[in-house]
Amino acid sequence: MKYYISLFLLFFSLQFTIAQEEFDSLQFEFLMDSIENALAYETGRVDILDGDAYIDVPDDFKFLNSEQAVYVLTDLWGNPPSDVAPEGMLVPKANGVIKDVTYAIEVTYSEEGYIDDEDAKEIDYDELLEGIQEDTRSFNPERKSLGYPTYEVVGWAAPPHYDEATNKLYWAQELKFEDTDENTLNYNIRILGRRGLINLNAIGTMGILDLVEKDAPHVLASVHYNEGSKYSDFDSKYDKVAAVGIGGLIAGKVLAKAGILAKLGILLAKFWKIIAIAIFGLFAGVRRFFGGKDTTEKPKSKADANPVSNRESDQETLEE
Repeated sequence: MKYYISLFLLFFSLQFTIAQEEFDSLQFEFLMDSIENALAYETGRVDILDGDAYIDVPDDFKFLNSEQAVYVLTDLWGNPPSDVAPEGMLVPKANGVIKDVTYAIEVTYSEEGYIDDEDAKEIDYDELLEGIQEDTRSFNPERKSLGYPTYEVVGWAAPPHYDEATNKLYWAQELKFEDTDENTLNYNIRILGRRGLINLNAIGTMGILDLVEKDAPHVLASVHYNEGSKYSDFDSKYDKVAAVGIGGLIAGKVLAKAGILAKLGILLAKFWKIIAIAIFGLFAGVRRFFGGKDTTEKPKSKADANPVSNRESDQETLEE
């Protein structure tokens, strides 16, 4: 709440000195710096999933909580709202979400049930890739009808790898969007737990593949479930078993089951926007945030789940 107020005061003050659409380069730089500085990045240990898991934020990363991740994705980057708010966002410490943007990792959770990993050793990844490519082509007409660019899956940017000891899975795909010169990297990490899985997704240009692969081991090692929520805590008497295995996760069957693949543009647009972020896109997001009444439905942050707590927080801010 406090960083929203500070951003509002900053933007309001600028209106007295410059026309709303005529920022010179120095003023634009000042605005970007101010927005970055107003974000409350966290380091060290941060709790997610209402305390069922946590992230030991790697030394070369910083973390934005759910509310701020929603703000970045929708208000700053101009993406459509998601049905479910993210748990947060990991950002390389040397970079930002407006200035010097390279990539960011959105952290979400899917309570799909216990993922049986029995099929992990038997998967033919070449055959799986062919199925993913075929599914992608079949969904492209739907993407186009929703106003999103179509794309093709070129191949694996990093072949799938599942670690049975840690129950962590990662893979990456190279995507080709229509009317773009540079291909897109879609890097996926899944941390399996007792009742579902933590999803970490990074999307940027293929040019960041080496950087993401360098960072990936630190990110993989940083995410943990607490006792009672670990994969090994599964109890067949009480816990639900998911309808898919490891192959289904990679193929996106969990997303299809949830009806997300029907609007895949919304899913991928979040970080696809990071590639094409531009001055006019930024101003559009800033003006939506500070300007007239915005009638666009916003995704709820994790904090919005407790309206009583939010009202108390707002009251404290007003009193301060």
